[in-house]
Amino acid sequence: MNPIFSIGIQSLWDEVSHMPTGGMWWINTDRHEDAVSLLNQTLSAQPKEARVAVVCMGSDPKKIIKLDEDCGPQKIDLFSMQENESSLYFMRRDLLCSIDPTNFLVVVLCSNNAWKNIPPEKFHDWLSKSNKWVKYHRCTLLILSPGNNSDAQTSRLLSEYGSLAGLASLRYQGDGLLFDIAFWANEKGVSARQQLLIRQNDNGLELVQEELANVQPRTDEKAVFSNIAFLEGAPPLSEHWSVFDTNDAVFNAARSAQAATVIFVMGQNSQIEQLARYIHTLRRQRGTALKIVVRESVPSLRATDERLLLSCGANLVISHSSALSRCLTLIESVQNQQFSRRVPEDLATLFSNTEPLKLKGYLKWDVFCEAVQKIVSNPLLPADGKGVLVALRPAPGLRVEQALTLCRPHRMGDIATIADKRLMIFLSFCRVNDLDIALNHIFPLPTGDIFSNRVIWFEDKQIAAELVNMQDVKPERWTKPLPVTTQPGKIINATHDGRHWRRYPEPHRLSADTGEQSS
Repeated sequence: MNPIFSIGIQSLWDEVSHMPTGGMWWINTDRHEDAVSLLNQTLSAQPKEARVAVVCMGSDPKKIIKLDEDCGPQKIDLFSMQENESSLYFMRRDLLCSIDPTNFLVVVLCSNNAWKNIPPEKFHDWLSKSNKWVKYHRCTLLILSPGNNSDAQTSRLLSEYGSLAGLASLRYQGDGLLFDIAFWANEKGVSARQQLLIRQNDNGLELVQEELANVQPRTDEKAVFSNIAFLEGAPPLSEHWSVFDTNDAVFNAARSAQAATVIFVMGQNSQIEQLARYIHTLRRQRGTALKIVVRESVPSLRATDERLLLSCGANLVISHSSALSRCLTLIESVQNQQFSRRVPEDLATLFSNTEPLKLKGYLKWDVFCEAVQKIVSNPLLPADGKGVLVALRPAPGLRVEQALTLCRPHRMGDIATIADKRLMIFLSFCRVNDLDIALNHIFPLPTGDIFSNRVIWFEDKQIAAELVNMQDVKPERWTKPLPVTTQPGKIINATHDGRHWRRYPEPHRLSADTGEQSS
């Protein structure tokens, strides 16, 4: 009969503790010492006849493992590996050189942030091969991965349910630990989205007794977790409202919610990145029933920022101009809704794909077409809202190269090129009704005086069709911009005093005579 191993947390029921052979389980921890404590207690929970191996990354297992004489297996095979990426790839092969892993519990204690810089495709390949390895050898593999960004690691692993039999996080809460189970499958069935309070005492990790009665959290659809600034001085609207002083406190409270409404308040643009991380973590880990709302307290949100928050998983972004009564109506409209948009597991992908092009000003014709094609084909950007493509033909008597010298984009993502007697401009994330305002900012003179004709494309299909025509333009028809003739003048008779340059007047004699004549 194949053995069944258990996680070393006392009083934890079988559905979320058993680890039968042929599966791989992964537990993230915020701190390295929590991973070491869980490792020691898991070893202590195994029977004396159990076959166990421990692999420590970047440390000596003899200095880490501390067991009582009457606890744990009689024999534990200890291994250590270097703290680098290659050692992870060769771990399975190296273990086979020393042990037959059949019916073994293999526990791997990783170093801090060991998986942080591994590319997603290699990470997925490692999990897939490890899953096949444990099934073939009929063993149990437990990965303990400490790191300072366990939320990102958990979000990355949520889509790997095909390779992992269980995924959980052990989060430090100051006075205790929170065992956050994303999913856990064993011979007892499948459990998901459970959060259990863990207490550490002299005997090790132990489930808080109050948690025994609540296997699954009760419904919290009426609960509202809000930043106090949202209410604008008004008291909580009902007993279901919980208000907090900061967005950090709102986030921490919402980490145990299932279907509640979470309201963040944004007062300055510098909060965008942190707020995006909060929303992405809640949406990826707490599911689609959660309602996440962002209220803008002062004018600070750009169109790209709003799209980023929505792409991270926000249900609603409310403008600063909306009154409190209007905000409450909008929040009521998203109740009982399920979030249906796809949220990528990697937050860096969202940041890179929802920011404007890292280009500005003049580009060569082919580079211009490639840049526009990249942003138009981005599936994470809203349909028919990626920007406006404008073709401008100069007025009679004005060459297109001369018109280009008047084109001065100030915003990142606004690019231009010239060919075939036309000036092409792409304004990223510009709405078509704001086109005239944008052109007035780019050109110092009225566009009606510079150009005799213009054609506009603002829908994705229109822009894509015009790009096909633009890519057919031969290189000999591309127009080069006028050469830069003005050179910066050389500083004459100047000295630097440590902060800036200072010029001094130099006397010149107006007469060529060397002697002076008396009057």
